Amino acid sequence: MNGRRGPAFWLLAAFFALFVLFLYGPTLTILVLSFQGPQGGLTFPMNGVSLHWFGNLFEKQMVGDFAGSLQRSMVLGLAAMLVTVFASFSAGLAFRSRFHGSAFIFYLAIASLIVPSILISLGIGLLFRVLGWDTAWYSSAFGAHLTWTLPFGLLIMFAVFNRFDRRYEEAARDLGATSWQTIRFVVIPILLPSLIGVGLFGFTLSYDEFARSLYTAGTFNTLPLEIYGMTTNVTTPVLYALGTVTTGVSFAVIALALVSFAWVRRRRLRHGSDAGKAA
Repeated sequence: MNGRRGPAFWLLAAFFALFVLFLYGPTLTILVLSFQGPQGGLTFPMNGVSLHWFGNLFEKQMVGDFAGSLQRSMVLGLAAMLVTVFASFSAGLAFRSRFHGSAFIFYLAIASLIVPSILISLGIGLLFRVLGWDTAWYSSAFGAHLTWTLPFGLLIMFAVFNRFDRRYEEAARDLGATSWQTIRFVVIPILLPSLIGVGLFGFTLSYDEFARSLYTAGTFNTLPLEIYGMTTNVTTPVLYALGTVTTGVSFAVIALALVSFAWVRRRRLRHGSDAGKAA
């Protein structure tokens, strides 16, 4: 081989570069425009550079409630994350053994993935209206988000448990561990990176969900609904500042997950080293 790159390589490289530009270009544009000066507009060229619009974002707005919507989305995302992790892990344990009706329950659980999100939102909203209940971000929207986060969590945990070596559990029981001790001290530590991944997935899916919140959030908006509403009313770079802040929150969540993965890896290496010294 002469090491020369063929035309196919450069074609794929150009396609990938265009993909990255298409993916991150709008985000970078919003990031730059959010630092417009006090007299700046929504387009280039920039009229000065400042943090004015970030400060304006946290002030009381005539239109929109950024702080409240962010708080609601964070609480909703965290709640969806916890329920998704717990339910997915429990279902993963249960589905390791086949039982009557397991296939039907599995397909029923993931059926919401093939139903358009807007129909899920509309259906839940209509159901609450028929029952005489008020829709709210903490009740109907929470249930709607779980129809989105839970199926993904289930699919991930089923794949993880299919690769799990059950001899670890058998060894723990041979040493006298109870079923709960086996799960707590053996299964959960081994699957902890996957559980963190499911939690990250559940949070980001809920935090970013628009369609399933549209008819279920009730009087108070979640952050995606608030951003959508601001696009029709706000004509200043405060909208870009909002986009920059929300993107920063997303990257912070990803960074937290990566730190958690590194901590788990370091903990395993330390325990493995301690076990080797003890032997």
